[in-house]
Amino acid sequence: MRSTRSRARPGEGEKLREEILLAAEALLVETGSDGALTLRAVAARAGVTTPSVYLHFANRDDLLEAVCLRSWGELERRMREHAEGVDDPLRVLGRCGRGYATFALEHPVQYRVLLMRPSAHRSPGARACFRYVTEAAAACVSAGIMRGRPESLAVGLWSALHGLVSLLIAQPEFDWPDDLDTLIDNVVRMAGFGTVLASRIPREATPASAQLAEGLDALTASWPERDQPRR
Repeated sequence: MRSTRSRARPGEGEKLREEILLAAEALLVETGSDGALTLRAVAARAGVTTPSVYLHFANRDDLLEAVCLRSWGELERRMREHAEGVDDPLRVLGRCGRGYATFALEHPVQYRVLLMRPSAHRSPGARACFRYVTEAAAACVSAGIMRGRPESLAVGLWSALHGLVSLLIAQPEFDWPDDLDTLIDNVVRMAGFGTVLASRIPREATPASAQLAEGLDALTASWPERDQPRR
């Protein structure tokens, strides 16, 4: 059912712009495709004339970019929210990953539009999100947990999470585990600990499986069975 909102009075430009963006987002979610975001369709959904939309957005691409910018902002907010109050840099990175996955699965249409556009990487919102993840990776490097360029580490971690959520969104009929939270947590842990280990092993000195297993057994033998409070 079409939502009803009071139309902006003359001079209330920001309110009108917000109404148009809300209408565009609703249309995007309902249709599942950004192809439905014509200025005429959005104007009809917002209850305004098409020329009113042109007052705020030069063309369809301009409108779509504004919609995406809002979604990028929400994604960054979600990652920061998940990591709030956490002090350990590796756990901050893990919380970022969980926030990322949660946002993607709660907003599959927006996520698909955000990440599947060839021009997505040029969006200020995309750069802000990637910068936040890179800063989290840099904190791990500074703490001696990881080694390497933070940008490269962030790309690897992002690729792992993007692969998971893209599969979950694109293949809903696959026989996924019932507990998706545990699946997400496991992938986040594998990506995080895998990056920690891989960043420390030179490519030319990859150990044999038995040697690696022995070293990891010795390393983890002294760890407590239960994790400490996650802060």
